Amino acid sequence: MKKFQMIIGLVFILSIPGRTQEIVNLYPGTIPNSKSADLMEINTSGMYRGVTTPTLEVYLPEKGKATGAAVVICPGGGYSVIVFQGEGVSAAKEFSKNGVAAFVLKYRLPDDIIMPDKKIGPLQDAQQAIKLVRENAEKWGVDVHKVGIMGFSAGGHLASTEATHFKKAFIENAKNTSLRPDFQILVYPVITMQDNLTHRDSRNKLLGNNPSKETIDEFSNELQVDETTPPAYITHAADDNVVDVDNSINYFEKLRHYKVPVEMHIYPKGGHGFIFGHKGWMEPLFKWMENSKWISKL
Repeated sequence: MKKFQMIIGLVFILSIPGRTQEIVNLYPGTIPNSKSADLMEINTSGMYRGVTTPTLEVYLPEKGKATGAAVVICPGGGYSVIVFQGEGVSAAKEFSKNGVAAFVLKYRLPDDIIMPDKKIGPLQDAQQAIKLVRENAEKWGVDVHKVGIMGFSAGGHLASTEATHFKKAFIENAKNTSLRPDFQILVYPVITMQDNLTHRDSRNKLLGNNPSKETIDEFSNELQVDETTPPAYITHAADDNVVDVDNSINYFEKLRHYKVPVEMHIYPKGGHGFIFGHKGWMEPLFKWMENSKWISKL
């Protein structure tokens, strides 16, 4: 079955709005920065481990509701697991119901066993996801100028890495397709790799236990912001005791000082993963998308 998927590049599943419509292999051929390893992919209660073949799971809106906007979703999990169902699929369904094409990214988790350079593996998959959506825009009814990226927790670090490292292609890009997301949506994100604020487990998984200062700075995304960084929507809980809210606040400040449009919603309580207990958390997000002209009036 895996060989068949590699040949055709996708598997057609369903065509019901709000349900998976396609699962697309991210790379049509050889997966970059990979090496053979005896690692088995495991899905336990909607959480993935051991991903060696990254994919996009596609959720398209009904044609009459489609706005042309699209978002690649990077679920979190500390770069150790992917909270695919809880953060990825649940958000994708809401986006599709509101006219936004959603693509849940099952990215490779950084691991020396399967990658020569684990620190760039997830970023390669995020860049490839943006590229793939743009290059298949007509097929999926997407406006190439309305393709954003979203991330939760460590997935927020991945999304903000893609939003600040798009100028250098870490993948094959013969068509010179833009790898810059048009917008970024960050939900209780890990932003920094600096000692005083980082989520240590995420940093260790991505960069190793003793990264150089140069590497720490390179993947501290608040230090990579400039005037070309995409507009952002950020949300976090002030009482988050896993990923400190200062990750979001510092990123907001950097974006603001570079005059990058940014909106931030901080809830006083909710902790890490507050979305699971806050049913209406996406309402202000859709309002931001409407006000920013990414989608039409709801």
